[in-house]
Amino acid sequence: MRKIVEKIATTVPASVTVTLEHADRQKSRGLLRLDDGSEAALILERGSALRHGDRLLADDGLVIAVEAAREALSIVSASDPLDLIRAAYHLGNRHVPVQIEAARLAYLHDHVLDDMVRELGFQVSLGAEHFEPESGAYGGRGEHGHGHAHLHRQSDRPRISSVPPHDHEHSHRPSLRRRSPSP
Repeated sequence: MRKIVEKIATTVPASVTVTLEHADRQKSRGLLRLDDGSEAALILERGSALRHGDRLLADDGLVIAVEAAREALSIVSASDPLDLIRAAYHLGNRHVPVQIEAARLAYLHDHVLDDMVRELGFQVSLGAEHFEPESGAYGGRGEHGHGHAHLHRQSDRPRISSVPPHDHEHSHRPSLRRRSPSP
C-alpha cells in the first residue's frame, strides 16, 4: 500500500487530490481514499494537521494536493469589528474552532451555538464552504509546505516538576552560610 510520510512545498505540482473535511485534516494517521479512488496510508508526524493547499509526498513519488471539503457552516457577520470580537470571544470560550475573516466568523454548523450567537444579538446565516479555522496558539500557523523543528519526541517535552512554585527567588543548593533564626 502507498504510504504518505511527509508534507512538501505547496509549489510542487500535484498529480492527484484528496478532499477532506476539517476533522479528517486534523488526523496525522489513517487510511485516505484519494479523489481518483486509490488508497494511501497517511503516516505523518504525530500532531501534524493538514490545511487546504498542502502537498503530500507518497513513498512512490506521487504528489497529492489536500483540498478542504465544503462543509455546513454557520456564518456570523457584523459591520463593527468589536461585535465580531465579542462573538469570537463567546465561541472561543466554548472551545469552538472559528474561522476568522475581515467582516465575519464561521464555525461548523451547530444549532445550539447558532441560538447562543443569536441571543447575543447577531445574525447567523448558513453556508457550505471550505472550513479553515484558526489553528490556535500552538497550532503552527504558517506551516504551509515546509517543516519546522518542534518538540514532538517525549524526551524533548518540558518536564513538569513536582516542586511547588515559590513567590521568591532562592537557590535549592545547600548553603555553607549559617542561617539566622526566623523571628
